[in-house]
Amino acid sequence: MKEQETRDQAIRLDKWLWAARFYKTRALAREMIDGGKVHYNGQRGKPSKMVELNAEITLRQGNEERTVIVLSLTDQRRSACEAQQAYQETGASIAKREKMALARKMNALTMPHPDRRPDKKERRNLIKFKFGEPE
Repeated sequence: MKEQETRDQAIRLDKWLWAARFYKTRALAREMIDGGKVHYNGQRGKPSKMVELNAEITLRQGNEERTVIVLSLTDQRRSACEAQQAYQETGASIAKREKMALARKMNALTMPHPDRRPDKKERRNLIKFKFGEPE
């Protein structure tokens, strides 16, 4: 039993992020860590960093940034329900993500997309408007 506990306590950061379903592959998790998108306890992480319980991990997924607290250590990729029990997102992180989602939604409403592509004449008029009259 002790051997299992020590094995559970020593899990690499890239493997934990993969098992907790933040990234689809370990290679992608490693790229994100090397690219500076993942911070472990406020410092830039390394893929080989050993994850500890109650550690704070800040990571970026697309446009969203999450801050999570590690609740359990696992090196096996399980179902999404089980993976969500391995961490808890902080309240400030949830509020910040919701605020950013609302801002993106409001931005999309202020700049609507046209129903169709411009035809040849409209495209020429757009080019004239953008770059001025050709001389």
